[in-house]
Amino acid sequence: MSERNTLLENWLRTDCGLVDFTLKPASEDASFRRYFRIFLPDGGARVVMDAPPEKEDCQPFVDIAGRLRRAGVHAPVVYAQDLEQGFLLLEDLGGESYLDVLDEQSVNRLYGDALAALISMQTCIDPAQLPEYDRDLLLNEMDLFPRWLLERRLGLELSAQERDLLDQAFTELADAALEQPRVFVHRDYHSRNLMASREHTPGVIDFQDAVRGPVTYDLVSLLRDCYISWPPIQVDEWAWGYFQLCVQSGVLQEQHESHFLRWFDLMGAQRHLKAAGIFARLAHRDGKTGYLDDIPRTLGYIVELAPRREELAPLAAFLERRVLPLCLKASA
Repeated sequence: MSERNTLLENWLRTDCGLVDFTLKPASEDASFRRYFRIFLPDGGARVVMDAPPEKEDCQPFVDIAGRLRRAGVHAPVVYAQDLEQGFLLLEDLGGESYLDVLDEQSVNRLYGDALAALISMQTCIDPAQLPEYDRDLLLNEMDLFPRWLLERRLGLELSAQERDLLDQAFTELADAALEQPRVFVHRDYHSRNLMASREHTPGVIDFQDAVRGPVTYDLVSLLRDCYISWPPIQVDEWAWGYFQLCVQSGVLQEQHESHFLRWFDLMGAQRHLKAAGIFARLAHRDGKTGYLDDIPRTLGYIVELAPRREELAPLAAFLERRVLPLCLKASA
């Protein structure tokens, strides 16, 4: 047993009062955090987070979990915490994510629940004290795409013209994000982080990086998910339905209608560039290769949008010509 595991088990026994339990890995995380499911003698279960304090800070998780629960969103209860050691004892929201159960029969019900929870976050949580999703952060995220996917993963040497193309695209996408009304942003609101709990669906996890940012960010994370895709017409219908909910709740105004779908599309492009870079970084820096097969779908959304978004056409053409063929070849 590793020293870290010994510390964790000692904490569960001494601080949490759990004497007889079984500990099993619960999930893989795209960070340095680890999760274990604790099985108790009475048949109950808990989840424990192990976040090495030199690499992760548990305080934002505890803070955002409280905010979400006060907003009526089903985030896990924090039963016990040791921020110095980086341990949290949490409510178990179950082992089935949306990704495990989504299909054509369940999607409208599950997405309806997820969109209702999203409205609750945006209307009931004051994001004023959260980190700002500012221009530097938006640009730094997109820079992961050339650094980790194009150069490190695919070995592409970009011409000066191609670098200018990317710089211009990144600037335009950041501008579009900063035009939008600012709300609470979960930042990873997608099918892997929404749990199909038996009660109060969805259970919401992985919210510790929440920020104050663009109103369409979480919406496009959900509807143009990196891990599962739906027909574009259906995605537009869901998005417009959400716009009406936002107007009714005061998150948006009727005059935002002419901008909304453009914001949604360009926000998605920013997120998908970031995600593709992160997937490549996970493989090359952290040895987590399971996300590489999701890159073609993720970048494919940008190509799909080019016919209706003139500003995305140069970027989409670059992806289609130079990037996606190499991604598909590398995945073969």
